[in-house]
Amino acid sequence: MNRSAILDMLRSRTGQFVSGEELGRQLNISRTAVSKQIQKLRQSGYDIESTVSQGHRLRRLPDLLRPEEVCPRLTTRILGGELHYFTEIGSTNDEAKKCAVAGCPEGTLIITEAQQGGRGRLSRGWFSPMGKGIWMSAVLRPPFPPQEAPKCTLLAAVALNRAIREVTGIPCGIKWPNDILCNGRKLVGILTEMSAEMDAINHIVIGMGINVNIAAEEIPPELREIATSIQIEKGAPVSRLDLLVRILECLEELYLAVRTGGFDAVLSAWRQESITLGRLVNVIAPDKSYQGTALDIDGDGALLVETAQGLERVLAGDVSIRPA
Repeated sequence: MNRSAILDMLRSRTGQFVSGEELGRQLNISRTAVSKQIQKLRQSGYDIESTVSQGHRLRRLPDLLRPEEVCPRLTTRILGGELHYFTEIGSTNDEAKKCAVAGCPEGTLIITEAQQGGRGRLSRGWFSPMGKGIWMSAVLRPPFPPQEAPKCTLLAAVALNRAIREVTGIPCGIKWPNDILCNGRKLVGILTEMSAEMDAINHIVIGMGINVNIAAEEIPPELREIATSIQIEKGAPVSRLDLLVRILECLEELYLAVRTGGFDAVLSAWRQESITLGRLVNVIAPDKSYQGTALDIDGDGALLVETAQGLERVLAGDVSIRPA
């Protein structure tokens, strides 16, 4: 508590010195206690200068997604009401599912600076280096029936695509069902998992991995042909905090609209932002593979592919879609 209060005071006067005596007096703690909290803030990544004669000043804010940085910026009503932050974790989705089972409120976020076991759809791994992306999961408890849940992936894709375009200006688009690409390479992956009864959803966890400030040489060689980052595409790093805040705003706006008005508007937006529709694709399924033109998505979010043999309705499941 004292650490957050000290940070708030230093942030309100960024670039200016605040004496240890003043900090201690405001918080009713000793100057020694102030110094200990300042040291812990430095260890967390805050650039704080201290002198005996002048006190302490915050020179610049770190590009960290800590609650102290995220929460004051949030305007959302649901998302981020409870936020669990980790420097490193195995998987944000796994942690989110634990929190959901334990009864956490809707809108709970799990955010980490790095993932050891990040994963995408079909149990594929997801490269999640320290401090270079946005690796997070959100817990939702929607009132709609379980058969509507897969469309939450499309909802998240629209929200992420919009936020990235607004904040960075890069020309990204949505690849069915769960990726955002830029210039043909993957920028974002989305993994949606659900716990439900026959007629009701217990919770949905939406995991999002956004490659933000990863340099080209930092991407593993085996991924360089298929993966990219915002920094690579824009030619400069961007604020992860600014992007995160806008993502959460877009995601909540769409989610609240869906809760009251259904998914029609989201599906329409998805069609407009898709880079899959109208293209020749290879559909790779466990039991068969075929080629056709992606015509549309139906009301359930399934992809409709026109093949030489007729129209195929493709559900996400264990299917992969590749450009032909």
